[in-house]
This record gives sequence, structure tokens and C-alpha cells, in this order.
Amino acid sequence: MRILADENFPADAVAALRYEGYDVVWIRTDAPGSSDTQLLARAQVENRIIVTFDKDFGELAFKFGLPADSGIILFRFRPLSPAIVAQRVVATLSSRTDWAGYLAVVEEDRIRIKPFAQLS
Repeated sequence: MRILADENFPADAVAALRYEGYDVVWIRTDAPGSSDTQLLARAQVENRIIVTFDKDFGELAFKFGLPADSGIILFRFRPLSPAIVAQRVVATLSSRTDWAGYLAVVEEDRIRIKPFAQLS
């Protein structure tokens, strides 16, 4: 799976995903200061799933009508420690392979998933 990690995504989680074999581009080191719309465009061009803690991406997915080959996984839980965040991120991404075409919101006790088609 090809991942585009937002600039706010924790370094430990990026390292854990890479260790598990995910192809991860991290905006913090690859293109710092990129806007959210630039991230969306890059994810579409490179067929990457965006992982983020930035809740603005839910609104942007709705506004821009993302195509089915894009995906956004929004993590909305309190990060207790970098190690726990990394574990949770890897476990979440490993739980399924069909993230493309969806906005997923990962909360403390559940994952809500909506197809982009239902966002408009």
C-alpha cells in the first residue's frame, strides 16, 4: 500500500509503517509546508492513501469530490505515547486493504468508514 503521511503525522508511526513494508512518503521531510490541497493532489497523482490527524481533510474530501482511487484515514484519538500511536496506526492499516475510495475516521473505540460517493 502506498501512503502519504501528513506533516503532522508522528515520526514513530511513519517509521513503524515503513518497517512493516508500507511505501510511505512523509510530507514533513519530503515537502514541508505543503498545503492540504497540494497533499490531496499528490495523493491522487501517486495513488496514495493519506494518513493524518488533521480533521480538515474530511471537509476537503467532501469539497473536492475525491476519486475512488484516493483514500483518507483520519486518526481522531488521544495519542498517549508515540509507541502507542505507532502500534495503533499499523494495526489499523493492517486490518483491511480496501482504504481507497473511502474517508475513514479512526476513533478510540471504532472506525467509521464512508465511501467518497456518499460525501457529496
